[in-house]
Amino acid sequence: MGNWFAAGGVVMWPLLLCSLLTFALGIERGWFWLRLGRQQPGLVPQVLTTFSQSPQGAIAKLKQYQQLPIARIFLAALTLDDATPEEFRLALESAAQAELPVLKRFQTLFETVVGIAPLLGLLGTVLGLMRSFSTLRLGETTGPAASGVVSGLDEALTSTAAGLVVALLALLLANLFQGLYRRQRAFIQEAGGKLEILYRRAQRQGTISSRVYLPGQGP
Repeated sequence: MGNWFAAGGVVMWPLLLCSLLTFALGIERGWFWLRLGRQQPGLVPQVLTTFSQSPQGAIAKLKQYQQLPIARIFLAALTLDDATPEEFRLALESAAQAELPVLKRFQTLFETVVGIAPLLGLLGTVLGLMRSFSTLRLGETTGPAASGVVSGLDEALTSTAAGLVVALLALLLANLFQGLYRRQRAFIQEAGGKLEILYRRAQRQGTISSRVYLPGQGP
């Protein structure tokens, strides 16, 4: 592995940095989406069911999961003072928009690695070919000149392959997390719509006032 890395030339160092960055961010994003996938599907039905019976109980439940985006979105609307149905909907939408950067975190970095890794590999190719041509002597097929040509070609091919591998890894992760992001947006819209329907029904039926009090507070 050390010989292979050395054969790639100077561009292998930035490619190594890109690969380590991609690997580390992939682990962080993977853990983030795994946690959401485990906790959110069970939390939202519980909150919606509890809200129909006790808005304060729903708020108390959400406050236990404030690390989740959907919990923060629901809390932003449920804790709004004197909220009309229209204000409740706007609070949900505003909170959802505020959570989008959290869901798309590091996406730009993945896309950057996808773009620059092949270019670094191409740079290594050019440098390797330049090295080959600089040692090439007309009529010489053996000796130091031939060794220099082989070494330059080795650098060119190794750096190209490394750049493509890093770019492919970053592209796979970027597409995976982009797909999870889209599914999460759809989930937030669906859950927010259900909560808004329950809120409007509760107000029409008079089972809830225009203000939802926090636990421990009174009217």
